[in-house]
Order: sequence, then structure tokens, then C-alpha cells
Amino acid sequence: MELTEAARGDRPFVESYGPGGFRIGGERWAGSVLILADRVVAWETDDPATLDAAALAAAFAGDRTELLILGLGAGAASIPPAGREALRQAGLAVEAMDTGAACRTYNLLAGEGRAVGAALMALPAG
Repeated sequence: MELTEAARGDRPFVESYGPGGFRIGGERWAGSVLILADRVVAWETDDPATLDAAALAAAFAGDRTELLILGLGAGAASIPPAGREALRQAGLAVEAMDTGAACRTYNLLAGEGRAVGAALMALPAG
């Protein structure tokens, strides 16, 4: 799905998403991704049930992110309380939603200059 053009700056923005990956900042990413303040990195996960909140918190350590938008695939899912607490202890507020909503929410907040990052699980391919 293509997303509406947002105000650009030095932040990476999600241009489109679909089965198997994303287009972010003009680059195609296969699989899940983490969007930090200044870069995008591959995220080796595709199942909300196996979400490792401590590893996710460590990935954002030292980043200026205060709010983490978590895209959990095609369906609604939630983070277990222990995972939410691990992220809170790392200084991250977290909002979990489906990946499409997460892409749109991230772009909106990043376009406003907010200290936001995203952890986006790719939609299943095929």
C-alpha cells in the first residue's frame, strides 16, 4: 500500500508497505524493520508471539526515541505486561497496533518532529 507523501527532513519515512516488506526513504526493505532516529535496520522477527522486548529495548538504547510505534503484522496483537515494562524501563513509551496503522502513525508523528521510532513486522508474503 502506498502512503501519502509526508513532510521530509532528515528522518526516514515509510513510503509503502506490503506483503514481505517496506519502502523506506527510497530503499526497499525485505522483512521486518526498526526505524531509529537516523537509520533503518533489519529486524529479525515476524511473529508477535516471539517478541523479545528486552532485545527491542536494547536496539533503541542511546537513540533519541521516546515513543515506539510497534507494528505487529496484519492483525491486532498486544505486548505482554512484562515486555511493556521492559520497554518502559528503557525509557520507551510503546503503542502497539497492526503494521499498516503503525506505518501511518509513525509517519504522522515523525513529520511533526516527535521523538518517535518504529518496530514494524512485515506482512506475510503471499
